[in-house]
Amino acid sequence: MFSWFGQVSFVPFSKVMEFARHLKNGRLMGTTCKSCSYTTFPPRADCPECMSDEFEFHEYSGKGKVFTHSTIAAAPTGFEDLVPYTIVVVDLEGGGRLLAMAGDTLDVASIDIGMDVQVVPRIDEEVPQIKVFYTIEKPGVTWSKAPPHTVD
Repeated sequence: MFSWFGQVSFVPFSKVMEFARHLKNGRLMGTTCKSCSYTTFPPRADCPECMSDEFEFHEYSGKGKVFTHSTIAAAPTGFEDLVPYTIVVVDLEGGGRLLAMAGDTLDVASIDIGMDVQVVPRIDEEVPQIKVFYTIEKPGVTWSKAPPHTVD
């Protein structure tokens, strides 16, 4: 399942491998501990509060606020074709923090600390490896999601 991210672990199984499927389907998911109700994003296999390994996924709206941002002019290897690009750290509504790239609906010069944004999960399938990443967009932007996965 994590093949969409590239090589991230040499362990063949992860308790949160379903996270990759949710992202591929356009869903931004975190976890809630079944023992103490602690919520986390990104998902955790073990609760950092009570150490329980019993959790369930819950979907985030993607609404958030800019915590900080930076425009990259000298990119690391593999990102040279993107410069200049802007990365943004977002505090998610409901808890958690993530790193995203500035999307097409935002003027980079208008990005400011504390501004409301919409996080959108993306997949770039035009390269040999599928890349999963996030963009920030203007509040209210919608995106395509697969129907929720149901267990029969």
